[in-house]
Amino acid sequence: MEMTRIYLARHGQVVNHHELRYNGHFDVDITDTGVEQMRRLADLLANEPVKAVYSSDLQRAVKGARIIGARLGIEPVMKHPLRELSLGRWEGLTREEAADRFPEEAGFRFKDLAVSRIKGGESLLDLKARVMPAIGGIIELHRGASVCIVAHGGVNRVILSDVMGLPIENFFRIEQDYGCLNIIDCFPDGVRVVKLLNGGPNQEMRTTVIY
Repeated sequence: MEMTRIYLARHGQVVNHHELRYNGHFDVDITDTGVEQMRRLADLLANEPVKAVYSSDLQRAVKGARIIGARLGIEPVMKHPLRELSLGRWEGLTREEAADRFPEEAGFRFKDLAVSRIKGGESLLDLKARVMPAIGGIIELHRGASVCIVAHGGVNRVILSDVMGLPIENFFRIEQDYGCLNIIDCFPDGVRVVKLLNGGPNQEMRTTVIY
């Protein structure tokens, strides 16, 4: 069987990006800049043999998937398991607002997020447990073809960590800019190779280093 290629994108810039809020499942739109980022990505993918487009069901990913799908003549498929990491009762808040509202969690450290959770939210292991089966299903359905997935920074980091065999604690060492593109090749023998990391038309001259 032939190789399966995944074009894994992050959604475009979100409307509250400058406020440093925790969005998670909080359903925010993208900015005009975010729309342009996705249009540029769509133009790039128009030259590739993409057979299907998938996304999270949150609007910031859906909008990007629809822009890409319209350019490729493909109707995107939304999947709930591809949603961003849930940050529970911190969603929609800044760090300062969360600490003021929930002082008992003011000392929460995101470096412990691999196994710890904000109340009502998920750990990174929880996120991995719901994302990776969905990715496996997409690969199985499109063996030997190329697909595009528009997801989130956290979701993408989990996928990339798994592909590269990195412990989940390395999650925050992988950068995922708005509108970035990753390329993952999946071979029939189970070998998976990251061909592009945090690249694409919106990340010119940018280099990501994984320690």
